[in-house]
Amino acid sequence: MHNALTVDVEDYFHVTAFERSIKSCDWDCMPLRVVDNTKRVLDLFDSHSVKATFFMLGWVAQRCPAIVKEIAARGHEVASHGCGHKLIYNIGPDAFRDDLRQSKEMLQDICGKEVAGYRAPSYSITKKSEWALDILIEEGFRYDSSIFPILHDIYGMPGAPRFPHTITTQAGQIKEFPITTYPIKFFNKEFRLPVAGGGYLRLLPVRLIAKAIRSINTKENMPAVIYFHPWEIDPDQPRIKAPLKSRFRHYTNLSSTEDKLCHMLRSFSFVPMGSLLGNMELLNA
Repeated sequence: MHNALTVDVEDYFHVTAFERSIKSCDWDCMPLRVVDNTKRVLDLFDSHSVKATFFMLGWVAQRCPAIVKEIAARGHEVASHGCGHKLIYNIGPDAFRDDLRQSKEMLQDICGKEVAGYRAPSYSITKKSEWALDILIEEGFRYDSSIFPILHDIYGMPGAPRFPHTITTQAGQIKEFPITTYPIKFFNKEFRLPVAGGGYLRLLPVRLIAKAIRSINTKENMPAVIYFHPWEIDPDQPRIKAPLKSRFRHYTNLSSTEDKLCHMLRSFSFVPMGSLLGNMELLNA
């Protein structure tokens, strides 16, 4: 069973947890670490002979086009993470379309390949921004990976399907690859445990995550997705003054992320999300 390996390429100061501590107009004043960290990720993937999907933030691509070219040259898929890392439900349809169109055109011009996939900043396609799916279809995207089927204070669509599926809207169809969750029973109620990566990879024991994904692969016969950010393998990044909850979400267990990733890369088979969805489509045809 192949699983999808994905990287959200943004720098440490772009994250939603720090949006009240660092204004976007000040981003250009921050020390950039995303290029060196992304190169470390590329070398890590080479050492395990795996390919991935890199959801590129347009802000990074505009300033560091060489890293986009290197990602594509090393055989990985380039997809869109938007331009300005703004929550979709806060900016509205018109600004979202402009952000989406700008990022797609920029990435395609840089890497010379079609950009077919999208992932929203902080998974911000929720019930109040489902209109984003119509816009994605109208702008020519073939798949999305923005829906997190859990309850969360920033993102989440509880009750949404857990596995890849086709979404049909008035604009057409798009493939959705939700962020992976694992059902567990807690006080006789089913709870979806996030096991896809990011902060959950840093917080949870890696063997628990591996056990959950192995069960999803073998018992449910479905693929999982792993995601992380280049800054998550960088424990030496600058510390930002922010509320305690934001600092906890961002800095906890940074020093263990790379070892956990290596464990996952040794334990499972991974491919880019676009090729995995394409193969599933052929199998289901």
